Amino acid sequence: MIGPLVGQGFITAVNLYAEVSGTGDAPAALAQGLSPLDGILVPTFGAYDLAVTLLFPFVAIRLVSAEKESGALKLMLQAPFNVGASMAAKGLVIVIAWLIAWIPGLIGLVLWKSYGGHLYAPETLNLLTGHLIRVVLSAGVAVAAAAMSTGAASAAIITLGFTVGTWALEFLAAWRGGLIQKLATYTPTAALRSFEQGQFRLATLLVIIIFGVGGFALASVWLPTGRSWLRRAVGTAVVLVAIAAAGTGASTIRSTWDLSENQHNSFPPADRAALSKIREPLHIKVYLAPDDPRLTDLERGIIEKLRVILPRVDVDYAAQSTSGLFEGQEDHYGEVWYDLSGRSVMSRSTTEPIVLETLYELAGIQQPEPTDDKPYPGYPLAARPKNAALIFYALWPLTILVGWWLNYKLRSR
Repeated sequence: MIGPLVGQGFITAVNLYAEVSGTGDAPAALAQGLSPLDGILVPTFGAYDLAVTLLFPFVAIRLVSAEKESGALKLMLQAPFNVGASMAAKGLVIVIAWLIAWIPGLIGLVLWKSYGGHLYAPETLNLLTGHLIRVVLSAGVAVAAAAMSTGAASAAIITLGFTVGTWALEFLAAWRGGLIQKLATYTPTAALRSFEQGQFRLATLLVIIIFGVGGFALASVWLPTGRSWLRRAVGTAVVLVAIAAAGTGASTIRSTWDLSENQHNSFPPADRAALSKIREPLHIKVYLAPDDPRLTDLERGIIEKLRVILPRVDVDYAAQSTSGLFEGQEDHYGEVWYDLSGRSVMSRSTTEPIVLETLYELAGIQQPEPTDDKPYPGYPLAARPKNAALIFYALWPLTILVGWWLNYKLRSR
């Protein structure tokens, strides 16, 4: 099913990219904003995010549930059998299968290059890394659910509940801030989003891998049928404590790299050097509702970039509603307060130059002179997805059917 899903995403992305690039003799609209990462790679591989959310967990669940329901697990436990080694082997098989499932996506990249499209290797590899750790987490949750439940149906419900729970956590974090917001940055959707934006966060990578491997460790605790409930409870507690400790330690790592070609996740080099002189914690109080587009601009354009440079950035979301429509004038709606070492300053702007000027004034740092950096050129391309429909909608399903038939004939001999 991945082939047609990827094909749909790729064909739609190429057509939209061509329209924005200017078909025929029409010029490109805002050529500097035409990035293959946002326009082609993310939509094409978005099919894999859909698959890993709604389809792939059932594949991982079956690896465990089929052995439990058929009785094969009991026979294996009677032999010299290492549960941990078995789960490691299953994890390796799952990763290899997922890499094979990348073939349609890689075909899309080859087609894009054949049309004359541009690809920037660091941001492309970074996106693939995000999708890889996404499947490690999904597999860990699915395998743990299959080991702890009585059947595949129950495991599927648990896995779906976990997915919905992460969505709810992101929704709450949109206006709560604090610990909830920090936890929400490690949900599957939020973690993948950072890689889609061209950021490589070492903390996100390690935390997701820790949670994914932790799921396999939980499965190793629950799979042996002869263990008492007390041993399982103790083993579960030990694994959860280890996951929490390792995850907490990994989350403190601040190493972040902007691998996007247009460097839209970073301040200019001169500003980064100037802001790195600030060693005190920065507290930001925001009177903007979650639905206000200015809050999105502030978070992506200012706060996320500051967190990479400054030692500590605390954000307090002080708006009282989710839309800001019914905020009173006395509630200071629209204000953003910056506090540094007891000094405070207010600004209503969420644009980068004005906010940076405000921070320099607050910190008593001389604002660096603007540099003549070469702007990102953008890569407009008015190409059509030639032969893509034939490959993804016909040749790919036909190849799968022929492979299945050959495998069936070999096994039936």
